[in-house]
Amino acid sequence: MHWLWGRPVLLVVLKMNDEKIVSDGSQPLVTVAIPVFNGGFWLELAVFSVLNQTWKHWELLILDDASTDDGIERLKIFSDPRIKLISDGENRGLPSRINQAVSIANGKYLARMDQDDICHPERLAKQVAFLENNPSIDLLATKCVTIDNEDCVNGMLPFVRDDAAICRRPWQGFYMPHPTWMGRTEWFRRNPYQDPGPFCCEDQELLLRAHISSCYHALSEPLLAYRVRSHTRFVKLWNTRIAMMKMKAKYFLSLQQWSNLLLACFVEVVRIVYDCWGELRYRLGFPLKCRFEVAISNPELQNWAKVINSIKSTGSFLVQKK
Repeated sequence: MHWLWGRPVLLVVLKMNDEKIVSDGSQPLVTVAIPVFNGGFWLELAVFSVLNQTWKHWELLILDDASTDDGIERLKIFSDPRIKLISDGENRGLPSRINQAVSIANGKYLARMDQDDICHPERLAKQVAFLENNPSIDLLATKCVTIDNEDCVNGMLPFVRDDAAICRRPWQGFYMPHPTWMGRTEWFRRNPYQDPGPFCCEDQELLLRAHISSCYHALSEPLLAYRVRSHTRFVKLWNTRIAMMKMKAKYFLSLQQWSNLLLACFVEVVRIVYDCWGELRYRLGFPLKCRFEVAISNPELQNWAKVINSIKSTGSFLVQKK
């Protein structure tokens, strides 16, 4: 099956999805969804990390949300028919694109990923194995390392493992890094993203809304490298905190959970104060690091450095910044 790139590709993608992909019967198909808006050169590395998975029964949906850079054009180097580009020229937003991916996914499982992250080669295999052996789990995340703009590993995100720990303080939020999610596609269809979603917190809204009727879990092995910036524009942080506060307030008000409502508002106010302190330090020239970063052991750091270098140098491929 040949692959066509460019704007007309939407018609080709829809036709390909009408022809259902079927695994060999013993290994379920996984749909990997990557919403893209100006992914740039990082998008190549993200796609290549999927191509390097030890689990081979996957399809990759790349959902272009009206990008204006050359990131999509750069994907011409890939000719694998499992890679499907959806590019309709519309800017619909991330929640809409994920819901679109869920609606056309052929896989038994759906895995999320951001356009600038890197999957460990065994990510899909280990998550599928766990979900196959634990049918009660609806949504599975993993521990993940953090990387900077130069692909250097510099820490890890906070981690909790089981459903009880993940859902213990819904007013505080849920420690389940969204690019590491894998769940049964039917679960995503029963629990679609709110569209339009709250500003930059659509994942937390979904986790909050679905947590009572769902079972969450996270693998203790870091299986994704999450790209973070040392500084985020204060206006974006402010809008995110306000959106988070409104979203939680609406939810807890609907259930008349007054203590959770007060705690949720208090948490977001504290975070706003912390954001203000970070912005002041940034403007005064103090060095910054990821606000969510926790220490990483040397063995894990070295292992991930090898993984990233291996992915970047496999065969004749090497990500080049243009």
